[in-house]
Amino acid sequence: MPLLSDETALKLKKLQLSTRGIVEGFLIGLHKSPYHGFSVEFSDHRQYNPGESLRDVDWKIAAKTGRYYVKRYEEETNLRSYIILDHSRSMFYESQGTSKMAYATQLAAALAWLMISQKDAVGLVTFNDQITNQVPPKAIRSYLAQIFGVLVGLQARESTDLYSNLSKIAESIRKRSLIIVISDLLDDPLQVLSAFKQFRHRHHELLVFHVTDPQEDEFKFKLETEFVDSETGEKLRVNPWQIRKEYLSQYGEHLEFLRTECHQARIEYIPVTTQTPVADLLIRYLVKRGRG
Repeated sequence: MPLLSDETALKLKKLQLSTRGIVEGFLIGLHKSPYHGFSVEFSDHRQYNPGESLRDVDWKIAAKTGRYYVKRYEEETNLRSYIILDHSRSMFYESQGTSKMAYATQLAAALAWLMISQKDAVGLVTFNDQITNQVPPKAIRSYLAQIFGVLVGLQARESTDLYSNLSKIAESIRKRSLIIVISDLLDDPLQVLSAFKQFRHRHHELLVFHVTDPQEDEFKFKLETEFVDSETGEKLRVNPWQIRKEYLSQYGEHLEFLRTECHQARIEYIPVTTQTPVADLLIRYLVKRGRG
């Protein structure tokens, strides 16, 4: 019996190929940006010596010059990080070809690839109404296969419990780490902030990617529509123009609350739509971080 079904193997291959493209696009963009590093900073180049690992060869220079140079970095920080990924049913919503879950999966995969490439340890924790996977941090390149395997196997569940699950995760992480939360944050914002602050109280650095769909941000439905709560199943049929103004007002207040409260709690809050290329998102974030 094969370890992976044909469907899972195909998903894994697609994720690996798409992530490779994202990372390559990110590195090309990073080369053009004023910020040359993630957890370690780029220093300079030196000539490649035969027999050395090819991991740090600058292939862009090799393609242009036919000569091989190795990228050198400043002293490594031995960063330990956890990617915490929400896969509740609301994350599987899509209106323009890419679901929030597909986007979040690509983002998680790209972050894992980048950090392990820099010899930083990365782990993965997933949850919906309960914690579903806990992969401890390691800095081994072969570890990516295990992380990607978890990512492609995630299934939707009807509900989520952000507060309870994030609280449990915070309690389980003993050593100071970089915590990266990827979620649509569709829960009571007070509870969400309370959970986030538990990481900060334990002296973790917290980075939150708030993933949204364009229709959630703009509410451009035109015809009479039946809206279904993806987690409770509750239904509401309305003419969108009748509720658009009120919806956008409350939605904007929700986002502003999260943005303001995260800033005050020294939590990095990054709102992002599924229409933003992941490589572009990472570049903008790192440039902003480098100027901070």
